Amino acid sequence: MAALPEQQQGEIKLNKKSKYVDFVLMALFAAVILVLALTPVGYIRIGLISATLIHIPVIIGSVILGPKRGAVLGGIFGLTSFIMNFMTPGVLSFVFCPFIPVPGTSRGNPLAIVICFLPRILVGVVPYYVYRLMKKTAKNEYFPLLAGGAAGSLVNTLLVMGLIYLIFKNAYAAATGVDSNAVTAAIIGVVLMNGVPEAVAAALINAAVCKPLLRFREKNTARGE
Repeated sequence: MAALPEQQQGEIKLNKKSKYVDFVLMALFAAVILVLALTPVGYIRIGLISATLIHIPVIIGSVILGPKRGAVLGGIFGLTSFIMNFMTPGVLSFVFCPFIPVPGTSRGNPLAIVICFLPRILVGVVPYYVYRLMKKTAKNEYFPLLAGGAAGSLVNTLLVMGLIYLIFKNAYAAATGVDSNAVTAAIIGVVLMNGVPEAVAAALINAAVCKPLLRFREKNTARGE
């Protein structure tokens, strides 16, 4: 069998290195998600709602590794939320876990799975496309990273709270002691108080961390997404 040309051999070696680099980064981001989930830093109780930092490694993974791997990291994020709400249920755990009874009933709602996983999976998808779109037009190299970080965080907050409103409006009111006519204002309040600071933090951290990681990956990979 004839030996492969030297150029092809080099491409094969670089491709293997690319896969190895991506595997290491994927494992690193997954480990960070799990560490955050197992410590008080990951889910910070603020009243009835938990502020979270776990979405940040998902966002970074999305920008660095692409939407497919980002979606997997988002799924891991969703799984940690599911386990946390099942093992140590809070007042609103019924919106994330179908095994927790909805207030006023004796059973959970299967749609809780949608709230628990769909927004978190999209956290691993949206930042990549926002970053790529902004990169085509932005003159400042950090702006696309800031935009991707903010978008990923807001996707999580807006989808979670929006789905809670659509699926569990009355149960949310009962669990939180809010009048049913004031649920809209309460949801908006959570978005402003938790969602906006989380988005700002995600934007800044994403820009700070992604820049060196992108350079590192570009030097060690031969293929694009």
